[in-house]
Amino acid sequence: MYILLAEDDLRLGNLVQKLLDKQGMRVDWVKDGAEAIECIRNNGYEVVILDWMMPEMSGLEVCRELRKDEYQGGVLILTAKDAVDDLVMGLEAGADDYLVKPFEIKELIARIRSVARRSRVSLKDDIIKAADLELNRVTKTAKRGSRELTLTSREYQLLEVFVQNYGRVLTREVLLDRVWGWDNAVSPNNLDAFIRLLRKKVDNPGECELIHNVRGVGYKLEDKHAVKNS
Repeated sequence: MYILLAEDDLRLGNLVQKLLDKQGMRVDWVKDGAEAIECIRNNGYEVVILDWMMPEMSGLEVCRELRKDEYQGGVLILTAKDAVDDLVMGLEAGADDYLVKPFEIKELIARIRSVARRSRVSLKDDIIKAADLELNRVTKTAKRGSRELTLTSREYQLLEVFVQNYGRVLTREVLLDRVWGWDNAVSPNNLDAFIRLLRKKVDNPGECELIHNVRGVGYKLEDKHAVKNS
């Protein structure tokens, strides 16, 4: 796996680079945001790890710039900030995940592998898959395993956004923007009701739940059993 680490703390950056190297990961390490942007534009990194507070450009500014450039790899933000509002800011900037310092190296490795898996979901394919869900973007149909899902057009749109962002926490604001657009009269409460109905169709009794509420933030689609066993 080819990774860019952008971290201005020399001790932490050196330690993380060495430990990831031992895991068989190829790691380039830079110390500021501007250098990170230059490297990412010139190399095919699968995952980018960004410290929130860096010289030249912050990790959030780098992340926003990458998503404007349509960078499709995984982005993991490292920060000492742990408030829900900070988490929301990171996710809305386009980050796939968020790890609070100090952290265990095992957790960092697990997060890296997780964002790498989810970034491999192609947004251009006619058939897209996540967990045991399969969506046909031409016919606008969906199935879970061998079970066909009977969805309204809005439910299909919601599910497609979840599948495209498998494992990523999506705020209510992002979901409303992606499915209804900002110029709409749909409230967060309306969204919650839509998702409850979608859950009933996606998650049958006895099946592993895929759609999860992230308290105070939003929702995500993830097979937690698969994550634990990976």
